[in-house]
Amino acid sequence: MRLHGFFRSSASWRVRIALGLKGIDHDKIALDLLKGEHRTPAYLALNPQGLVPALVLDEGQVLTQSLAICEYLDEVVPQPPLLPADAVGRAHVRALALQIACEIQPLQNPRVLNRLRDNGVDKEGVKAWARGVIEDGLDAYEARLAATAGRFSYGDQPTLADICLVPQLGNARKFGARLEWPKILAVEAACLELPAFAAAAPAAQPEAQ
Repeated sequence: MRLHGFFRSSASWRVRIALGLKGIDHDKIALDLLKGEHRTPAYLALNPQGLVPALVLDEGQVLTQSLAICEYLDEVVPQPPLLPADAVGRAHVRALALQIACEIQPLQNPRVLNRLRDNGVDKEGVKAWARGVIEDGLDAYEARLAATAGRFSYGDQPTLADICLVPQLGNARKFGARLEWPKILAVEAACLELPAFAAAAPAAQPEAQ
């Protein structure tokens, strides 16, 4: 497998965690989004959206969208599972993951922030927007954890929810969000004790800037 990604991309970070938890060997193809390498004809031929990550399978098929990739990996390498065995548990974990992947991260990603700048919002206003989106979203995530958390976001094993949460906390720190979520921070600490989470961090990537 070949993972095309950017070391600071939270979506790429999610897939790096999943690959690490599953122990799947793969090659990493680093793209520099700041240089527009995700908009080259060669990459657009792999992923017409021009987004990262993209996972090229051994047989040549290309998978995109981080959560779809993670669920594919969970199906082909079932252990350790990223989703609970029961249907209700899977629904809870997917809800937590989607709360981040659909409701928080897209609203503070560079495409949205650049659009704000293009519409005249100044630097501090853009940062405040991103910070507000993150804080509102993680306030709700913290509240959900009262019903679902064990050592991790759902019970005592890492799941797809944690794979989304840890990178989002990286974004929270980047934008100076208030880190007043005791349950979330406890889950993050448990995650970072695991080698797969530590090895997937942006600072651990060879191309880190």
